[in-house]
Amino acid sequence: MKSPRALTFACVKTKGDLGSHEPGLDVQFLEQLAQWDRSMAEVVQAAGCACGGRLDRADYPRKPRFGSVMPEPAPAWSRRLSLCCATEGCRRRVTPPSVRFLGRRVYAEVVVLVACVRALAAAEVASERADAGVPGRTVKRWLSWWRTVFVASALWQELRSRLLPPLDESRLPASLIERASAPSPLLRVSRWLSPLTARSPPKGASILEAAM
Repeated sequence: MKSPRALTFACVKTKGDLGSHEPGLDVQFLEQLAQWDRSMAEVVQAAGCACGGRLDRADYPRKPRFGSVMPEPAPAWSRRLSLCCATEGCRRRVTPPSVRFLGRRVYAEVVVLVACVRALAAAEVASERADAGVPGRTVKRWLSWWRTVFVASALWQELRSRLLPPLDESRLPASLIERASAPSPLLRVSRWLSPLTARSPPKGASILEAAM
């Protein structure tokens, strides 16, 4: 199994200066994430509301932060895709899963993953800097979330039953990224995590089934 340090150099290698970005995390990668979100929103919209009504677009603004990890995204990143039932008396909001945003965190999901992997690698080699432009206390809070809230979630219970042999929970999210297949482990892990970002599950097939 790769160490966090090896993973960092393989997937999210630091280029050194704060103004540079991670290899592979470029405009094309950002568009891949945005396209996945659009595709999933179309799937959820086509399924309709639980009441049988039509779902209309009702996006809301977001201002994600990217630290030193990625370039500034396209304007589309300023909107979180969301839907609302058109039926009077229902008006239920349905928020499709996303690979761009991890809940209400102000940092983009991929920044959370990269910053946590760097922190694990830095701890292994006693390095002092691995923050991806994110405050150290924020990264510590994220790492605590992986080891407490995330491992207790229903999503993790299902994921770990599918990802055998068992992953090392103390090294999340690094151990999860290591298990993801090429060419884009970060994109695949973001897809695995996408059910956490949906306010309401869509009708029909499991989101996790599509994400896998």
